[in-house]
Amino acid sequence: MYKKAKYATDFNNSRGRFYSESESEHRNPFHRDKDRVIHSEHFRLLKHKTQVFIAHTEDYYRTRLTHSIEVSQIARTISRILRLDEDLSEVLALSHDLGHPPFSHSGEEALDECMRDFGGFDHNVQTLKIVTRLEKRYPDFGGLNLSWETLEGILKHNGPIKNYKNKSPIGFFIKDFISNYDLEISTFASLEAQISSLSDDIAYNNHDIDDGFRAKKFKIKDICEIELIDTIYQDIIEEYTSLDDFMIIQELVRRLIGFMVNDLLVQTNKNLRILKPQSVEDIRCHDYPIAAFSNKMKKQDKELRKFLHERVYSHSSMDSDRNNGRKIIKELFDKLLINNDLLPLKIKRDCDDQNLSKKAIIICDFIASMTDRSATANHAKVIEQKNL
Repeated sequence: MYKKAKYATDFNNSRGRFYSESESEHRNPFHRDKDRVIHSEHFRLLKHKTQVFIAHTEDYYRTRLTHSIEVSQIARTISRILRLDEDLSEVLALSHDLGHPPFSHSGEEALDECMRDFGGFDHNVQTLKIVTRLEKRYPDFGGLNLSWETLEGILKHNGPIKNYKNKSPIGFFIKDFISNYDLEISTFASLEAQISSLSDDIAYNNHDIDDGFRAKKFKIKDICEIELIDTIYQDIIEEYTSLDDFMIIQELVRRLIGFMVNDLLVQTNKNLRILKPQSVEDIRCHDYPIAAFSNKMKKQDKELRKFLHERVYSHSSMDSDRNNGRKIIKELFDKLLINNDLLPLKIKRDCDDQNLSKKAIIICDFIASMTDRSATANHAKVIEQKNL
């Protein structure tokens, strides 16, 4: 076992849990957090939630579950090299998408629109809500009662939270939560959390290349318009003279992941040498993130994201799926808000005697937890009952 760096998060000095518990004899707190996430219902639901392409249309497309596992592998590798706490990086990677609703970003946009008058919807906030309140597995508390450091990393997945009072998704839940359990939202999170966030970027950029090519949204010559991709491609065809296009993409993605990981390690180590942090608090209190890509890689990453947005995410062939997902979410929300009798008995009981805003939040939580297929099935039932 390697000796952890001074700036690593030390589980022996964890700030603990909201509800006091006796810690495990055999697992440290962050390892235990990871196990709690893996065994949670919401983690299992990710297997039938769309990443980019509707999951049930092709067996090999990524889902939110497979994406989360891939992010955790990258995060753990980087954390080990930097001598950080691997378990903390891994639990943050595994949990970062728990709050995603059905139908990927189309579903999130639809729910945010539905909740416009009731606080909005944000999947990072929903993740925190799941692990602190909605997951029901323990008789003594709601949620998973994760460590302070894990909750901090979940909430600050995209960095410090500024002006939260002016953001309705934050203001309606986070303001209440942090009034009881301060997660210091104005500072950066630990280096483990920063690594987890950038591992997310590495994973989805590269694997969306794989899925986008598999879905025939572009050809190799198209993506080679990006200089970095073309450089890697030229190296591949020089080394392997008879690979088919499918294998070229596999090798290209593998090398690109390595290229981005190496760039992240070089730049982060450079930042660490400049800052010379002596503790995780030095990481948190710094005025910019320590984990980072080089400026050159940031530019290349921007070019790749632009390509994927134009050729994959916004491809006209996906309009039908996007519009259908939005339609299902919005119609389901509207019908359930008007007629509570259409809700499952337990959810209906929760809605009884609640004002409109509280009902909307309960229904939003109910829909957000659905998989693509359960949202489709529930929508069909609601429409069928309407037509009776």
